[in-house]
Amino acid sequence: MLSKLVMILDKRKELPAKYKKLIESTGSGVKISESFEKGLEYLNDYEPDMIIVSDSLDTSLADACKKLRLLSSSSRPCIVAISKSDDLKDKLAVLDSGADDFLSEPIDSDEFKARINAHLRRHFENMLDDVTQLPDVRFSLKVLKRTIKECSDASKKWAGMLVKINDFDSYKEIYGDLAADKMLQTYTAIITSALDENDFLGELAEGEFLVLTNPLKAEHVASFLVYAFGTIVEKFYSAEDAKQGYIILYGDDNAGKRINLVSTSIGVISSEFKAYEDFSSALNGLFSACKLAKYKSGSSYIVERTKLSAQDSILDKDFNKKIVIVEPDDALSLLLKTTAEMQGYEVSQTDSYDAAMSLIKNTEPALIVLDAGDADSLKGIELCRKLKKDDNFKDIKIVLSTIVHDKKLILNAGADLYLPKPYELIGLFNWIEQLLKEFNG
Repeated sequence: MLSKLVMILDKRKELPAKYKKLIESTGSGVKISESFEKGLEYLNDYEPDMIIVSDSLDTSLADACKKLRLLSSSSRPCIVAISKSDDLKDKLAVLDSGADDFLSEPIDSDEFKARINAHLRRHFENMLDDVTQLPDVRFSLKVLKRTIKECSDASKKWAGMLVKINDFDSYKEIYGDLAADKMLQTYTAIITSALDENDFLGELAEGEFLVLTNPLKAEHVASFLVYAFGTIVEKFYSAEDAKQGYIILYGDDNAGKRINLVSTSIGVISSEFKAYEDFSSALNGLFSACKLAKYKSGSSYIVERTKLSAQDSILDKDFNKKIVIVEPDDALSLLLKTTAEMQGYEVSQTDSYDAAMSLIKNTEPALIVLDAGDADSLKGIELCRKLKKDDNFKDIKIVLSTIVHDKKLILNAGADLYLPKPYELIGLFNWIEQLLKEFNG
């Protein structure tokens, strides 16, 4: 993968080839352009990390540096000017025009490599995440763009992986920055151990990683990461949280939201099965495949196949705003229904636990506001358990409202939110809005 790329603008033959050989010996890729116009195409297509520009071009060295700096303002490459001149005025003019360094020919080979490496090192250090020490999103997208362009030839294949830690933000909110940073560093080390020097690993966001590798080993890497992550997850939790299998996020009115232990979802796409023409379509494919993997419980991965394109594997669907209210108190039930409908939700209601299952099957709601029942029967809790054990209903968000103030009893039944009675409507509907967004992805 072209994780490090240098472009040489030089119309000569022998010296650019020499410079190319020296730079490639340090592990960086090189593109050579004999004209400024062709160089601009490379600049747009590959966004090189460094541009070495020679005074052999048909434009002045100072003007070339000024134009390159202006046209590359978004990617900010390092610009090194090379000239046969050793005149101080020429050096100052070029440096004032935007160059980061000026080298006079002839140049000692060892000094040339040392200077190029020094500039590239500083360039990359500015794009490393403080916690993981991985390239940030800007650089990751740049490498993805280069990979797609470089592999546009059908004979060259590549695979991309979006590796995501699910529920990471909630974990960080409860356990704090230090624990969250430790999780990121540990997973980074695990991913790195599965790759080699020909692969690329970078960040897209906190808890989201981009891996670029070859199609032959992509699925093996994904399988290993799912297994390895599963073996370490519980180590990041207290013994109590690890044992019960979830954590509690506290909110309005002492409500408690059930948050699953973190898991990893991995989406894998490959140029073997689909020709990606730009990095935007590749990103869409990665996020779609990762989203599909997240639909499975626990850690999992999805690999693009011939008959399943990751970009089209998730059908667009309308935002599900259907709510079922199961509440035996007629006055409260009417109040909930009226308020929900005023906020644009589609509401069905019943005061019967026996009739609730049939209503849920017919309406296919995204969320259920379910009364837990009285202290003796707790029919609502039993209904919640039944729903969460049924593959057809387990993804429906359930808010269990109750007069029984036993948070663990409610959440162990599978409820997504524990809501003690009496509660304020504004707090309930804030939770409903959040849970519906989660359900609809």
